[in-house]
Formats: sequence, C-alpha cells, structure tokens
Amino acid sequence: MIRATRVLPTLTLLPLLLLTACGDKQAVTGDPELAPPASPGAGLRERAEALGIAPEHVYLTEAPGFTLAEQSVGVSGDDGFSAVYWSKEKGAQLQLRVERGTVTAANCPEQQVGEGTGPRATCERDGDAWYRTAGAQHEYAVPEDGHVVRVGGDTATVDRDVLRAAAEAVRRPTDEEAARILPSPAAGEPVERGDLPPEGDGAPNNDVGVGG
Repeated sequence: MIRATRVLPTLTLLPLLLLTACGDKQAVTGDPELAPPASPGAGLRERAEALGIAPEHVYLTEAPGFTLAEQSVGVSGDDGFSAVYWSKEKGAQLQLRVERGTVTAANCPEQQVGEGTGPRATCERDGDAWYRTAGAQHEYAVPEDGHVVRVGGDTATVDRDVLRAAAEAVRRPTDEEAARILPSPAAGEPVERGDLPPEGDGAPNNDVGVGG
C-alpha cells in the first residue's frame, strides 16, 4: 500500500515515449503496485452495506504474530470500517480503520491519532503515506481515492516497523474473505413474530379464544 515516489530521468522517458508513439503493444503498461485497488465484489458489497459500511472501505492487512479478531470488525464513524488485530504473545493490538477524507501536510497535525482525544499530531511523510504520532499512539495513514486507510497502535507495544509492514500489506478482501469476516445480511434481519396481526398498528394479538 505504501509506495515511494519515483522520477524517471529524461533519457529513460524518451524511449518510452517513442514506443508509445509507434503504437507498440508491448510498451510499458505501468507498475502493478501503482494500479488502483480492485472494485468490491458483489458478495462483499452486500455484506458491507447490510452493516452500514461503504464497500470500498473494507480492507484487510497482515502483520507477523498478529491475528484478526473477527468479533472486532464493524463500522467506524458514518460508513467507515474498523478491525483489530491482536498478538497474544506480545500483548499488543493493531487497529485498522478506514474512513472518508484525506491527509495532507496542512491538515495532518490536526487529525486525531487513534481513538478519543489527544495532543496535536507530529507528521512525517513516508512515500505516499504519513507516519503520525501523538502521545502514546502512532499510526500510518495512507490516503486513497476519497478515503484514508489507517493502521495504528500503542508506541509501547507496537514498533514503527510493524506498523509500516502492516500498512504495506493492506489490501481489499476477496468475496470469500468477506464472507468469513462480515456476517451474512440475513443474520441481521429481525425475527418475524407470529403473533403480530397483518393489519393495524402491529400490537400483539392477545384475544382469548373460547374457553380461555
């Protein structure tokens, strides 16, 4: 997810431009790491929307020694995504949050690091991401198209290298992974009551039958 900015020298760009002008089908198509994330599949979209999460906000990550706490998966803010990865051995937690917005040099210090309230953030650019610290919390914030992916933790239990590796590993889940971490839409539907009349204000039918 974190990508370093690269500038090609003029002598390198010239042959590429000539190849493109000649219509060579084998011209460079672009670095796959720079390609936009794949669109959410139908299964992911259905499950996410049932929870009030924007499908494009659902991400997963990986970090050595950390496991996704599936019961932690849920909504963050209005339609964002939140999940916690934990390490029993280290007694540490990583929080993955995705919410609408962006991070720039101008607004980075004002944005909260982690949850709750805290001091003004210190920001350091790292490739196309921001390494941010405030008090005992730190995180990597990666701006995407209309939203920001954040991977954070406690400075006492989670090293910066671990955060960076987790931020680099962030990706969109497959439909199969979405089915594992997001509950089925049917699971959240209210149970139909058999004692509700088909018409009226929906009050239970408490009529007593003959002999009752």
